[in-house]
Amino acid sequence: MKTYWEIFIAFFIPGIVGYGGGPASIPLVENEVVDRFNWMSVTDFSEMLAMANALPGPIATKMAGFIGFEQGGFLGLLIALFATIAPSLILMIALLSLLMKHKDSPKVKNMTMLIRPTIAILLGVMAFSFFQTSYMDSGLLQMAGIAIISYILMERMHVHPAFVILGSLVYGALFLG
Repeated sequence: MKTYWEIFIAFFIPGIVGYGGGPASIPLVENEVVDRFNWMSVTDFSEMLAMANALPGPIATKMAGFIGFEQGGFLGLLIALFATIAPSLILMIALLSLLMKHKDSPKVKNMTMLIRPTIAILLGVMAFSFFQTSYMDSGLLQMAGIAIISYILMERMHVHPAFVILGSLVYGALFLG
């Protein structure tokens, strides 16, 4: 039981004080895992970090999953993952309840009206960045072909976007890689 508590603490503390997301919490996790609990050497941690960076997804959860499993099996993995996301989850629930309490306030309504265009602009900038990268890496014909086929599959044939993304990844690996 002590091991599970240590796993929780090792990932909950970096989750609370690691302002800036996963990359900001890497040195905090290293301090807990290497220096405080001596579960890994610096070399082992750096190798695990390199492997985790090669996989898709948030770095903090990948580190938590690997280290939690190594220290406490499947239950350790679950505890480490929960401890990693718990600070954000608690804060989100608290802020959501505060927002719901004041949802009819004119200030909250104005705030949400101001957030919508900001999100739209950020999504537009991101889409343009993806467009530029895709055009430079694959060329106009490949990019347009994937975009048109994706549109037809999702909008006309109602294929789930996850399958369209998977198909695009397979196409890219086979023909563009």
